[in-house]
Amino acid sequence: MSVETLLGAIDVLLTAETLFWIVTGILVGILVGALPGLGPPLGMAIILPLTLPMTPENAIILLIGVYSGSMYGGSIAAVLINTPGVSSSAATMFDGYPMSKQGKAATALSISATASAVAGFFTITALILFSPVLIEMVLRVGTPERFLVAILGLAMITVVTRGSIAKGLLAGAAGLLVTTVGAAPMTLDRRYAESLLLYDGIDFVAVLIGLFAIAEMMKLAGQEGGIAEGAVEIGGNVREGAIETLRHPVMLIKSGLIGMGVGAIPGAGATVSNFVAYSEAVRSSDDPDSFGSGNPLGVMASEASNNGTVAGSLVPAISFGIPGSSSTAVLIGGLLMHGLRPGPSMFEADGELMLTYTMLLALLVGNVIILAFGLTMVTRLGYLTKIDTNYIIPMVVVLSFLGTYALRVNPIDIVTIIVFGVIGFYMVRYNYSVIAFVLGVVLGDIAEENLYRSLQLSDGDWAIFVNPFEYGRWLSPILVAVICAILFGPFLKGWVDDRRSSTGE
Repeated sequence: MSVETLLGAIDVLLTAETLFWIVTGILVGILVGALPGLGPPLGMAIILPLTLPMTPENAIILLIGVYSGSMYGGSIAAVLINTPGVSSSAATMFDGYPMSKQGKAATALSISATASAVAGFFTITALILFSPVLIEMVLRVGTPERFLVAILGLAMITVVTRGSIAKGLLAGAAGLLVTTVGAAPMTLDRRYAESLLLYDGIDFVAVLIGLFAIAEMMKLAGQEGGIAEGAVEIGGNVREGAIETLRHPVMLIKSGLIGMGVGAIPGAGATVSNFVAYSEAVRSSDDPDSFGSGNPLGVMASEASNNGTVAGSLVPAISFGIPGSSSTAVLIGGLLMHGLRPGPSMFEADGELMLTYTMLLALLVGNVIILAFGLTMVTRLGYLTKIDTNYIIPMVVVLSFLGTYALRVNPIDIVTIIVFGVIGFYMVRYNYSVIAFVLGVVLGDIAEENLYRSLQLSDGDWAIFVNPFEYGRWLSPILVAVICAILFGPFLKGWVDDRRSSTGE
């Protein structure tokens, strides 16, 4: 680490102009993230051309501020109206919304703000200190490992599903089938896509909005008054939520590191890390059945991981120009638009190291702003639960349709959110796991694309996933072992317990 370069970055950071763009980026990000159907890629893409007259430092800081702010902003809609403002907040709904219905919206939102800020601050600091080591780790993760990480996420269906495992597996398989529509990722063969409108497949953002926003609005349509059931007061308080979060430093650090690690894998993104961290929180809990009905640890794990992903996704983006997510793809576009080329020069003292440090330090300041905003405005945000459903439903539906259509300008997305809204409504009614379905939709394309590439690399030899001696990929068999442990561990444990019971041990 060059101390002189770091001090120079601090000087740049502390100028009034730079601080103004940090605050602006974070607040715009929170707004964009809180509006269902928008999200960081769309918000960053809209702002990108507006940064052309700005200096490269301020332009990148504005973009990355929107990215970081929207990670927190997505939790506002997730907690208050059971609709993820961004897909990376989907897991926040599972416990955040039940807390809101119990009159603890303020507590849930302050947990979200504190977990986001603490995990974001921790992971960015870790990235500054350990960036050379992380780059070496990213270099070792190739296509076979990315496929296995996707399978690891799918294996989590057996962990996150409550009730019937068969229904969970059926829902996950249905989610995977959705990703088979459209041109194949590698061969471009058309599958169920006679119309050009389906050539790019079914957009998973439209599926998410249908499953969560439209399905929830259909449910709310039969409810009078606010989204909170009955005359519920905004219970809990900001202090209670913040203290509760700080009592679980291990959960915050573990979830933040999961977000950072998954985010550093190109193509994985915050949505995957969100579910992996949530699943790990369920798995490691002494009371896993309480998740999904308002357990604060569910909100903490989800929000800590998605803000941790911001730090992780920057590693491949600025080191190799590889986007870890669609948001960092827009960020790379911003770097190139301002004459900055991602690569080793971003970490060289005589290159763009000062800009890299300025960007990371801006994220540290951004997390302080997120915490201040979340803890001071949370009680006002909580009043949204009292807004009459006759006002909420039209607003959410219109924003969902507009935001979804604006992403691809494809009429099929309008049909998608209607169809999956109805499907989501009946899945909840008949106790099918929406989480398992979403895991299938999110991970299907990632798994297929990387499986195809892996088999191309090995000339069709499946041993590339398990034989480190021939292919030199030692991480792959470890991931296979973890997947097998998740899938077969519960059955093995049950068999061992039965044997002990039968022998009277």
